[in-house]
Amino acid sequence: ATYFGNIITGTSTVSTVVQLNIGGQIYTTTLGTLRKLPGSKLSEMFSSSTKACTDAEGRFFIDRPGTYFGPILDYLRSGQMPTQNIPEVYREAQFYEIQPLVKLLEDMPQIFGEQVARKQFLLRVPGYSENLELLLRLARAEAVALRYSSVVVCMVRTEEEAARCAQPLCSLEARKMPVVKFEPWKVGPEIKDLLYCVEMDIKAQGYQVSCGRYYLDHAFRAKVTDCFHIFTFTWW
Repeated sequence: ATYFGNIITGTSTVSTVVQLNIGGQIYTTTLGTLRKLPGSKLSEMFSSSTKACTDAEGRFFIDRPGTYFGPILDYLRSGQMPTQNIPEVYREAQFYEIQPLVKLLEDMPQIFGEQVARKQFLLRVPGYSENLELLLRLARAEAVALRYSSVVVCMVRTEEEAARCAQPLCSLEARKMPVVKFEPWKVGPEIKDLLYCVEMDIKAQGYQVSCGRYYLDHAFRAKVTDCFHIFTFTWW
């Protein structure tokens, strides 16, 4: 038995051969391979009670990146682990809910570093995502008719540093300088590491940005050492 149109019949078996169109790339496999992990999204897609989308040739169509589906099939067929494009394969394994593969990939350096080490690092910084969004909004607002725009970032690790930065922040606001303040955090990230994360996350969104030390007036400089930095965006 095979499939008819976009319906898998009740008489289909694990040895039934099917063709898949994954984002324009064609794969041939069996229902047994696709259903190998009961409870996964991929298995549910090819259950007998599920209607699937098909292309003009009658092949099952899934609107996902086809390049990274091959490693998913290789894992289901033989347990073979991917060696290339690890972050992209990880994302697809999450989408198809191939949990054993997801867990194995999370132990690989490329995923462990991002999903475990860096994310745990940033969870210790209050309001990190909100501050990142604010920084980008301010940079865009400053970019009208300009090739460059800049936003000052104040990073304070302790309440004592926050108190010392209060007067310089007021001075910057009085001069209408766009400023984003990262509040004190308890333990973990050094300022240089947090700056690296901010710059990396901005560049990951397609922006051209550089970061450097922002030099305050001499009256404030000795009090706040390395708390003030400036992010400069290039727009054209």
